[in-house]
Amino acid sequence: MHLQNDKIEIRNAGINDAPQLTAWWNDGNVMAHAGFPNGLGTCEAEVIKQIEQESDDTMRRHIIVYDGVPIGEMNYRNLGDNQCEMGIKICDEKMQNRGIGKKVLSLFIHGLFHDLGYSLIKLDTDLKNERAQHVYEKLGFQKIRVNLNAWKDQLGNNRSSVDYELTKDLFNSYL
Repeated sequence: MHLQNDKIEIRNAGINDAPQLTAWWNDGNVMAHAGFPNGLGTCEAEVIKQIEQESDDTMRRHIIVYDGVPIGEMNYRNLGDNQCEMGIKICDEKMQNRGIGKKVLSLFIHGLFHDLGYSLIKLDTDLKNERAQHVYEKLGFQKIRVNLNAWKDQLGNNRSSVDYELTKDLFNSYL
């Protein structure tokens, strides 16, 4: 999937993106919200292997480009029955909290519904990530459940998450 609107471009990740993805995934500041405050400790070869295994039918990783510069990543995973699960990371800290996320999400969600034909989009976020929850709810996502102490991060701390779902009729685009 290749999407573009104004300064925002969302494109399939390719093997040429492996160095950037590896740097982001190994950065504890970028990965802390996902439970990896020490980063993933992965290598470019492993990232390339993951990218090569992706397909539009199962799972696809995308690079978020803003004004010609990669600033983050998104992905979706096909759950079957016209449902998918998605995720987003704005990895460039300078680009966070500037309203770009809800525009990027709007573009991506529109593509999932209209280009790929999904009827339900699911996602989850850390219970402490209130900014993300606010953005998801503005886009129309409905809170399904809170999962208290559902998993442990790489430091052994209990973490809680929030599950969300979005249907096409509830989607509120910010484009």
